[in-house]
Amino acid sequence: MTTGADRATGFGGDAEALYRRVTLRIVPYIFVCYLFNYLDRVNVGFAKLQMLDALGLNDEQFGLAAGIFFIGYVCCGVPANVALQKFGARRWLSIIMIVWGALSASLAFVHSATAFYVLRFLTGAAEAGFFPGLVLYLTRWFPTDRRGRVMALFMAAIPLSGVVGGPLSGWIMTSFVGGTAGAPGGVGGLQAWQWLFLLQGAPTVALGVGVAFILSDDVKRARWLSSMDRAALEGRLSADAAAQAPAQRAANFGDVLRSPWIWAMGLVYFCVQGGVYAINFWLPSLMRASFGEDLQLIGWLSAAPYAVAAAVMLLIGRSADRTRERRWHLAGPMLLASAGLLTAAWTGGAHAQDPAIRLVALVGVSLGASGALTGLAMFWPLASLFLGAEAAAAGLALINSMGQVAGFVSPYLVGWISHVTGGPGDALAVLAALMITGVVIVLRSPVAGRTDRRQA
Repeated sequence: MTTGADRATGFGGDAEALYRRVTLRIVPYIFVCYLFNYLDRVNVGFAKLQMLDALGLNDEQFGLAAGIFFIGYVCCGVPANVALQKFGARRWLSIIMIVWGALSASLAFVHSATAFYVLRFLTGAAEAGFFPGLVLYLTRWFPTDRRGRVMALFMAAIPLSGVVGGPLSGWIMTSFVGGTAGAPGGVGGLQAWQWLFLLQGAPTVALGVGVAFILSDDVKRARWLSSMDRAALEGRLSADAAAQAPAQRAANFGDVLRSPWIWAMGLVYFCVQGGVYAINFWLPSLMRASFGEDLQLIGWLSAAPYAVAAAVMLLIGRSADRTRERRWHLAGPMLLASAGLLTAAWTGGAHAQDPAIRLVALVGVSLGASGALTGLAMFWPLASLFLGAEAAAAGLALINSMGQVAGFVSPYLVGWISHVTGGPGDALAVLAALMITGVVIVLRSPVAGRTDRRQA
């Protein structure tokens, strides 16, 4: 779809072909990188099924270990994105991936709760600049009216990591147990949960090396484009920046800190991430509560909600760009997530033997995953409207860091309530209410629900 703004900046009928070329060059590789980012971040949900006994942890301690990752993440988010501005996206993203991949793989060798906590904290610190860095990177290539589709394509790596990661993790957990089921030594002297960390962490290091050779820092440095194409893309980005109302956008880091709506966007992102991480870290446990102890079956069943979420995310992303509407395309998925979490809360407390209840549980988790993950993708096109070019690096990192606090609060809350009450139902209901709070904030946003029609 060639927009009016494309034609006004000299694209004509070639706009779609050029953006398709840019998309194919950039998005598939960062998609794979982000897929492994999410695998490395949430594979502890599957490792939990065996490593609790190996390390002598309970649910509350696991929730703390899962969440402490995000303390390191939040502490380092803003400085890491500022460093990206200084060193360049290609070099900095490469360093980040190599370091976090090595740390994630090292989780295979922890032998105590303390070591687990320390490595999770360091891994979070290493990953802090990756996601906000990629969001910033995409804003340097795609104008506002194309970011919904691009963010949905890129962030479809999250549900796909569940589609791939669930069966893969289940296979690793059942295939690397050694000569007999539950053998202490396992394959090569390592237990299955240790192989899980190794086999899903090591590829990140290789992908990080590839970033240095495959990505270009920005349009100006893209030698794989002709000078005419680079000029057209730069002109389109400049026109897009000029079209946004200056009163709505922070011009520098001082404006970021003073803007109540940027802080409000951080709170909205916290609400969305609360639901996302509850699903990511506790989905295998929710599936086991409803469907039994077969780890391979849990792996396949855990893939279903993510497959549904991927389809919903792509459909909503295309709709958001086609209609140029942002608020309801974020609020709607958040309402869907709330309904799904409430359904999961209702069905997750008992070891349901009734097939109908099992089906309802799976539908509830699928709705929750679809709404929450689609909310992640639709959040950034709205949030970026509050930030000018100079404020984008620090502003995006600040919003992301605020949201990532949920990565600590949500798993720990679910773990603590599960430990106290014997099930996660009450915690999921709290997270559903939090999601509705975020919806209220989104619908009161001063940014126009529909982006400037002069761009369409």
